Amino acid sequence: MTDRLKGKAALVVGAGSSGPGWGNGKATAVAFAREGARVFCADINRGSAEETVGIIKAEGGEAVAHRADVTKTDDVAAMVAACASAYGRIDVLDNNVGIAVVGGVVEVSEAEWDRVFAVNVKSAYLTMKHVIPLMRQQGGGSIINISSIASIRYTGVPYATYYATKAAINQLTRTTAVEFASARIRVNAILPGLMRTPMVEKSAGIAQSYAGGDIEEMWRVRDRQVPMGFGGDAWDVAWAAVFLASDESRYITGIELVVDGGVTLKYA
Repeated sequence: MTDRLKGKAALVVGAGSSGPGWGNGKATAVAFAREGARVFCADINRGSAEETVGIIKAEGGEAVAHRADVTKTDDVAAMVAACASAYGRIDVLDNNVGIAVVGGVVEVSEAEWDRVFAVNVKSAYLTMKHVIPLMRQQGGGSIINISSIASIRYTGVPYATYYATKAAINQLTRTTAVEFASARIRVNAILPGLMRTPMVEKSAGIAQSYAGGDIEEMWRVRDRQVPMGFGGDAWDVAWAAVFLASDESRYITGIELVVDGGVTLKYA
């Protein structure tokens, strides 16, 4: 199947990657472009956004890079205005921003609590706040919020802020989906499982919790937890996002699409 997103304009928030390789946002932006979308690649790190745009353009696609801190109202408003100016519309909003800070409720600082909520939840609130009015004027659109299986399970890592923020994303997705369903605006969440991404690799706290800081052993431990026997990667998230962005999912809203190799079916 090709051109599943032909004619659509997509705003991917967090379209860069936090390190070498493929993060969820980077892979999603490229997958969208490969399916015919024009992609507005926003990231707090402009260089990372430009790298993604370079990949898309090298493959003959159309993309624009933009720097934005999506925890700030003015940045979000400017980002949405720039995307609308570049493409005339926003058919797809893909929220890929997220951080993980290890620490339970006793260990985590108040400052860390506030920072993770700002990055993981406030960002989704602000982007939807500014994009939905445009989508309503257009007659519809698709919003995809990247959550996590941590929103529905204890994954073995003590990070209270991550559990709480991802659960909040799920409920925000559900309620927003109902509120705007009559406007033909679909809002869905993707819940990735134990994925191999730069964000996970760079998180010293996660590696410490799994394998005493040994990155390669962490991957092996996580692989053994998955019924399918291996961890997923950013492309598994990206192709799920393509489906939710496309008209193939036109009658789907408010769902939590779990992409985890079956791990939440047996998590222990």
